[in-house]
This record gives sequence, C-alpha cells and structure tokens, in this order.
Amino acid sequence: MAKEQQNTHEPVEPVQNAAEAEAVIEAEVVEPRATDETQADLLQQLEESRVEIDALKKALAELQPRAQAEIQNMRRRAEQDVEKAHKFALEKFAAELLPVADSLERAIEASQGDDEKTVAIREGIEMTLSMFLGSLEKFNVEQVNPEGEAFNPEHHQAMSMVPVEGVAANTVVTVVQKGYLLNGRLVRPAMVMVAKG
Repeated sequence: MAKEQQNTHEPVEPVQNAAEAEAVIEAEVVEPRATDETQADLLQQLEESRVEIDALKKALAELQPRAQAEIQNMRRRAEQDVEKAHKFALEKFAAELLPVADSLERAIEASQGDDEKTVAIREGIEMTLSMFLGSLEKFNVEQVNPEGEAFNPEHHQAMSMVPVEGVAANTVVTVVQKGYLLNGRLVRPAMVMVAKG
C-alpha cells in the first residue's frame, strides 16, 4: 500500500536527514505537486483575476470622485433647503398680515376730512400703519408700490390697460393694491393699471 502511494507522486529527490524528509512529506500532504497542465490553468486563472482586479480598481477610481461630488451636492442642497426654510418660514404669516396693511391704507384714504377729529383719526391710523410697515421691514418684508414705474410681470399683476396721454406704454399709472416681497421673493403681486400708450 505504501508503494502504491509512492507511485502516484513524482519521484522525490533523495533527502539528507529526517527533518528534511518530514518537511517534504508535510509539503506533499498539504500541497500535492501539481502537473504542468494544472499549473498553467492556475497561472491563467491568476492572470484573469489580476486583470479583473485591475478593472475593478479602475472602475472604483472613476466612481469615487462622482460619489464625492454627489455627496457634496446633496449637502449643498440640504443646506440651501434649510436656508430657504429659515428665510421664508414667515411667508404664510406675512401673507396673512397684508390685509391689515391694506385696511389701514383704506382707512387713511377714507378719512380725508378737515375737521379736528378726522385729522386726529387719520394721523393715528398713519402712525399705526407706519409702525406696522416698520415691523414688517424688520423681518425683510418690503412693500412694492410701482406707481410711475415700468410694468414688471414678475412683481406686478395688470388689472387693465387704460389710455393715458403723455405717458409711455406699459407704465403703471394706478396701484389698486400694493404688492409685497419677503427676502426678495414675491408674497403678493401689486395690482396695477397700465398705460396703453
């Protein structure tokens, strides 16, 4: 039986001492000697693996900058969203307050008498309106009163066009209702009448 085992392996070079013999036997048990054909297959597989690893490394190197750029873009978008949320959080609140300013302006227009009580009431309303608009300005809400300016469709809404002599076409001649901006963004357009020209 021992002879059969020796015949299955390639011939072994003579060994000098027992330690070398033991090492050779362990090596053969752990790593049986491969044939030339098996070695060629292993080398080919190894080379294919190296090529595949190189291709994967190259693909990874190409994807890393893209992934980093995408992460930076996501961070930037998130920061912009948070900034916009802070900047325009008051938009609905400001829109709800605008009718108060409109009512105060109408009250001033309605109180055009010359008697003492009417003048006192008008002055009180004007002071209240001034304080109210000042409070809005503290929160970057600004009034759009474009009378005499060129019509701007981004900030104005034309209610009608009227023929007016001596005024250039597309000029705002009457402001029916003032508009408002919050941090430069339109909350409500100014309702205007525009000259036909």
